[in-house]
Amino acid sequence: MKTTGLNFRHLYFFRVVAAEGSVTRAAERLGLAIQTVSTQIQALEQSIGKSLLTQQGRRLVPTEAGRVALTYAEEIFELGDRMQEALEDVDAGKMRLTVGISDSLPKLIAFRLLQATQVLDKQVKLVCMEDEFDSLLADLALHKLDVVLTDRSVRATASLRVFSHLLAESEMKLFGTGKLARKYSKNFPHSLQGAPLLLPTRNNALRGRIDAWLLQHGVRPDIVGEFEDNAMLSTFGRNGMGLFFAPAALAEDVEDQYGAVEVGAVPELREQFYAISSERRIRHPAVEAILAAAHQLT
Repeated sequence: MKTTGLNFRHLYFFRVVAAEGSVTRAAERLGLAIQTVSTQIQALEQSIGKSLLTQQGRRLVPTEAGRVALTYAEEIFELGDRMQEALEDVDAGKMRLTVGISDSLPKLIAFRLLQATQVLDKQVKLVCMEDEFDSLLADLALHKLDVVLTDRSVRATASLRVFSHLLAESEMKLFGTGKLARKYSKNFPHSLQGAPLLLPTRNNALRGRIDAWLLQHGVRPDIVGEFEDNAMLSTFGRNGMGLFFAPAALAEDVEDQYGAVEVGAVPELREQFYAISSERRIRHPAVEAILAAAHQLT
């Protein structure tokens, strides 16, 4: 049955009933009569031609159709809340920048890049979302994000019109706790034979280059951990589980924040940092500020 229009008030009542598990409790929460809430739910079910709730013991629970509807309802009302917040920011004279940050991007790099947005004449409110690269691209394509910060470029296609902007690149260094650094810094990189090493997973843009570099020098470390999330990798490295790579641009921060010591420089390895946008030409002033300031990372 094709609907002629969805009543969002009815949908909101359904969401509350599903959360409370009872029309009575939902009515109390909403400050309405039980009959009013019950009638609204019936009207919603009639409009879409499906039962959304069923009795299970003493609770009302969503049916299969109800679970599908509830998933969309949560997204709809979350988006409505975000719209309200954005409009409040406009009233307060703030510029809003919604940024997707790839989980493979070093968090200190993300911070450095976003610092540039805080010195503009107009106050910028940052809304940062961290997720996997592919999920962020999907949100960018749906205009849920203004920009994605990541460690890899992406090729635009007919179905995915996004554009990669190289922000900066940095050579890599290997770090570890003081104890590990003293043990493996001599005769580097040949000292890495059998050394405990923490690496990004193989879907990370840097991983292939690290593997090639190790092969080139003929060393086979003991890979004790692989991590999707860069921050998690650094945390394990800080606690002495193994040696880990980090951009040379962050050497001072890594040493100060993680108490890590440089084991050796790897100028052949370079990590790139990109801004991915849905338009070839960047128009958001805050993103333009990120692009302008990015060269300071090199």
